[in-house]
Parts: sequence; C-alpha cells; structure tokens
Amino acid sequence: MYQDETLQCEDCGKEFVFTVGEQEFYAEKGLVNKPKRCPECRQLRRQKSKKKLYDAVCSECGAQTKVPFKPIEGKEIYCKECFHKRQQA
Repeated sequence: MYQDETLQCEDCGKEFVFTVGEQEFYAEKGLVNKPKRCPECRQLRRQKSKKKLYDAVCSECGAQTKVPFKPIEGKEIYCKECFHKRQQA
C-alpha cells in the first residue's frame, strides 16, 4: 500500500526518504501530514526547543530544584512537590 517517498526538507533543502515504515508509523499514530523536515533538522529543532533549567532552592522545604526561568532574588520559588501542594490548598 505504501511506497518510499522522496521529500524535500523545508529548513535545509536536502532531499530525504519518507520510508514505508515511517509512513506506517504515522498512519498508526493518526498523523496525516508528511514530515516537512529531514531527520537531522527534526533532531536539531528538538534540541533547540528544550528549555534551559536554572538551579534554585525551594522557598518552602529548602530542597534543591531546577526551574525553567531565571530566579529573581526575593521572589519565592517552589520545588515541584511544594508547588503542587500549594495549588491544591
């Protein structure tokens, strides 16, 4: 039913093959659009989209934690557990 298909990457312009196996995987996951980027550009895009994490100390329990924003002195910061406890309260 499927055949290997040659596509062109919208980022680098390089041609890449959209294999039968990849097409079957896309169909299984319900994905209808073909990939627009080659595997290398997809990987690079994923790496760039990861947020930088900053070290911080939880204001409530004192545990070391990481947060996706630069801590500002004087502002309270909570670890994941304390943050969820405060939301539920």
